[in-house]
This record gives sequence, C-alpha cells and structure tokens, in this order.
Amino acid sequence: MASLYLIDGSFELFRCFFGAPRAQRSDGAEVGAVRTLFGTTLTLLREDGLTHVAVAFDDVGLLEAREPEDTALVHAQYDLARDVFAALGVTVWTMSGFSADDALATAANHFTSDPTLERIVICSSDNDFAQCVRGERVVLYNRIKRVVLNEAGVLEKFGVPPERIPAWLALVGDKSDGIPGIPGFGPKAAAVVLRHFGRMEDIPLDVAAWKDLDVRSRDKLAATFSQRQQEAIGYRDQGIKRLDAPVTENLEELRWQGGDGQRLELLSRALEDEAIMQRQIQLRGA
Repeated sequence: MASLYLIDGSFELFRCFFGAPRAQRSDGAEVGAVRTLFGTTLTLLREDGLTHVAVAFDDVGLLEAREPEDTALVHAQYDLARDVFAALGVTVWTMSGFSADDALATAANHFTSDPTLERIVICSSDNDFAQCVRGERVVLYNRIKRVVLNEAGVLEKFGVPPERIPAWLALVGDKSDGIPGIPGFGPKAAAVVLRHFGRMEDIPLDVAAWKDLDVRSRDKLAATFSQRQQEAIGYRDQGIKRLDAPVTENLEELRWQGGDGQRLELLSRALEDEAIMQRQIQLRGA
C-alpha cells in the first residue's frame, strides 16, 4: 500500500544548518546545510513504504535564526534547499500568506480520505503537529529521534487526544511558536483539566467546580484560568493549523518517481559537490 510523506522543509533546512559542519564553495558562499540536506533527504526517500512525497517551505522572509548572521546564512541557502528537493523529484510547496505547517496540515487532511493511501506521515519534530494525527492513518514522524506517534502515542505522550493539542500547548506553552503558556500549568495539570472539562470554553470559571480534579494547587490554577481564559483561548486559536492552504496537486502528482538527472547535475555544479552524481539515486524514467 501507498504512503504519503509530508516534509517540513523550513525545519529541515534549519536542522541541517545547525547540525552540520560549515562548508563553502570556491566563491565563499556557504553550502554546508544544503549539502547535508541532500543526504538526509535521499535517506528519507529510501524509507520503506514511501510512494508519494511533498515538502513545504515558509516564505524566506519568515525564516529567522537567533543570531542575524545565522539568519543571513540560512537565507542564502534557501533557494538551493528548494533545488535539492526538486532535483530529487519531490514536489515543493513554497507558501506565501500561509505557513509551511498549514500546507502540510491541509494536505494531510485532504488526502486522509483517499482509499489508495495506507498512511500519511508528517515529518516534523514540532509538537503542534500532533493535532493532525488520526489513528494509525495520519502519524507524526520525528526523524531526529526516529519516533513515530500514532493517536495512541499522542495520548500517551501528552495525556490528551490530538484534537486537544492546541489547547494543551496554550496552557503549557510552546516556545517554537511563541506561545508563553499560562502560569502554573505544567504538562500533567493541563492534561487533567482538558480531559475532565474538554473544550476551553467549557472549563468552569468557578473554583468550586474544580474540586474533583486531582492536580496540585487546584484552587490557584482555577483562579488563574478564570482570570486568563480569553488569553488561553487566543493562544489555542493561534496554534490551530489551517486546512485551507493552496495545495492543489492530486495524489498522483505527488507520486515519487525518482530524481531528475538534469537537475541533479545542475545541483552538483551549484554545490560544487561531485559526490552527488556518484550516489546511487533512482532516476525518473530510468
């Protein structure tokens, strides 16, 4: 059966930038991240079961590292990163007005009803993608830890089902998305509250209604939530993935058929990396 892999290209570029040694071309341009990205992507394409694949990138202006000089080096490799995926035959979505996360969430939601797909694999280490997991059909794959989370795994890790992940992160906080959380709410307390009451709008503001909850500082948490409910709801809504990103390809257009020989040759020259053409790569039409 077929499996669709959805890749967070922005995250992969940053991961390779900070995880790989620096390397320069003869003109001094930094290419260390994209050389590493080529290898890690080729490894992913060899995963058992991968038949369809796409990658999404945020608009380059949204990519920002902690240090300005690092941001500049990431931006300088942005186009080459997209070229890596295109040369390897991966459909590339570059978002404008939407985030890369929105594109992946939209695609997962759209294709989950396709009976020809056995599984949809979202490749990201971001916890907020856990909201997209559905049973065994849509799973989250952390490539760094090589851990796959299905719906049961999400419940075990976070203490709440996928549909409550945005609310859980709103309470606990999510630094990667700039969500500070609500003071006093740790992972366990957030899970207990959300499992007991459900939607944030249904969490009572009366401290007395929390009396059956088995959490520390129960009354203090109830009082804090009562004061900051609208703030928490805003954080939750901020973390909900959009499902209307402009992802127009049909499933057959996402089928991986191998790399593009001509583009691979151009990429090899652009990266000044002759090893690319020496790798064993399945080529389209070969």
